[in-house]
Amino acid sequence: MIEIGLIGKPNAGKSSFLKAATLQDVKIAPIPFTTLKPNIAMAYVTKKCVCREFNIKCNPRQGACINGIRFIPIGLWDLPGIVPGAHEGRGLGLKFLDDIRKTKALIHVVDFSGLTDAEGKATENYDVENDIRFVEDEINKWFKNVIERGLEKYLRNLRNLRREEIVEILVKQLSGLEVKREEIEKAMDLVGIDNLDEFVKKLREISKPIVIVANKIDLESAQKNYEKIKDKYKNIIPTSAESEIALRLAASKGLIEYFPGENDFVVKGNLSKEQEKALEIIRENVLKKFGSTGIQAALNYTVFDVLNYISVYPVADSNKLSDTKGNILPDVFLVKKGMTLKEFAFLIHSDIGEKFICGIDARSKKKLSSDYELKDDDVVEIVYRG
Repeated sequence: MIEIGLIGKPNAGKSSFLKAATLQDVKIAPIPFTTLKPNIAMAYVTKKCVCREFNIKCNPRQGACINGIRFIPIGLWDLPGIVPGAHEGRGLGLKFLDDIRKTKALIHVVDFSGLTDAEGKATENYDVENDIRFVEDEINKWFKNVIERGLEKYLRNLRNLRREEIVEILVKQLSGLEVKREEIEKAMDLVGIDNLDEFVKKLREISKPIVIVANKIDLESAQKNYEKIKDKYKNIIPTSAESEIALRLAASKGLIEYFPGENDFVVKGNLSKEQEKALEIIRENVLKKFGSTGIQAALNYTVFDVLNYISVYPVADSNKLSDTKGNILPDVFLVKKGMTLKEFAFLIHSDIGEKFICGIDARSKKKLSSDYELKDDDVVEIVYRG
């Protein structure tokens, strides 16, 4: 399962984002260091299921398929708040940084209202760009510290080392951060390693990309701050976690019909005047202005656009599109774009990979070779020696 980390300063809205994405009951309070250890929950990315293309009803074993939209599970970590100096141990410091090791990407929840300072304390007219800069800087410095420890005895003669030697050192040193060899090589190709700060920044961007969510966008001050800087950052999405929580809770009580990620809702139950007013504010200030609350959009964007994952449906029978028990399209895997069929076979189970013979495309019924590069929404049967 893909794991995504929620990062940001204290009181920026990370726990609210987690609740909005999962409705898991987490502690939410306007005080620094509310989250003392990472809350881990299951969230979902969404995309059109192939069931409608094949005109069949699927039976997901995990997640769900609702109105032809597949909910695919991912792990979501709500990490402790980070403050300036965290890489040196300030605040929860190194504990926070250690928690991001397993994540594939980071969603930086920024309080765009400008009503909390770098420590998460109440203030006014705070420069939200400061948060964007210092949080990224703290993670980059942590990366640099780890790399410098690995290269410590080589730093003076780094230019004398062969590229392969440097890569080997870094692969070993960064294995705990789950940084891959190809990511190290890509960073070296792009910027080299002579300027260590530049190399570290590029490697972090490649191995742990950050998506910025402009949270509390329902507030006027947040909307003004967003308009000021939205064009300066490529990975930025306006969000209102509180609005998403309100909509999901109202839907769970049967008061409205609402689908995560949509731009409107339909009233079904009897609303009080207060409920009606609150929901109408969300509709006007968030849904109509920004197209959604941004929570689902942020998850989908992170996985599909930033990480470049695609969905693949393995089946045991390419004619019936079922597993051995007759379940239709029971599984969908999120895999990195560029993965080959044999690599996918190993991902499903080592025995299937080792006994791999070929694959069968469920659409064309053509045989697929081991080096076939998987495409988005492929439905494949893997044939292997029994």
